[in-house]
Amino acid sequence: MATVAVIITDDFEDVEYTKPAQAYQEKGHRLVHLGLQAGKTVKGKKEGTPVLIDRGLRDARVEEFDALLIPGGYSPDKLRVDEDAVRFVRQFVASDKPIFSICHAPQLLITAQVLKGRQVTGWKSIVQDIKNAGADYRDQEVVEDGNLISSRGPQDIPAFVDASLRHLH
Repeated sequence: MATVAVIITDDFEDVEYTKPAQAYQEKGHRLVHLGLQAGKTVKGKKEGTPVLIDRGLRDARVEEFDALLIPGGYSPDKLRVDEDAVRFVRQFVASDKPIFSICHAPQLLITAQVLKGRQVTGWKSIVQDIKNAGADYRDQEVVEDGNLISSRGPQDIPAFVDASLRHLH
């Protein structure tokens, strides 16, 4: 079974974390929550879903994980100012391991400068940012481009979960 890194901080979109996390765990996959500070509990923006950060991003190594989940909400925007978060995401994309990006998650990928030439989707308010980063924006419920699997938002979660589960072993 796969070990999935979840890069997350306060004000994530609850359902974009809880639904994929539940589906991955039901299939026997293990989640490791990466954030700004190990031992801190972060909360979702709408429902206040608590998530305990297992490891700080400074100590995280790509080799330890099989896939990466980036939930949306305000979390990606908060994480994109942290150099350890950006470094980790950049290295993860380069590893060719699966990355599951939903809603505002491309903000972190944009800052990591890894979207040029890629096909990707995301939340409607960041479409121009995605295009400005050199990506080919697609208005689809799921876009699969190599190791990058992306969805627009909460309405796409069932398709997002199905696509991501196909990439977990």
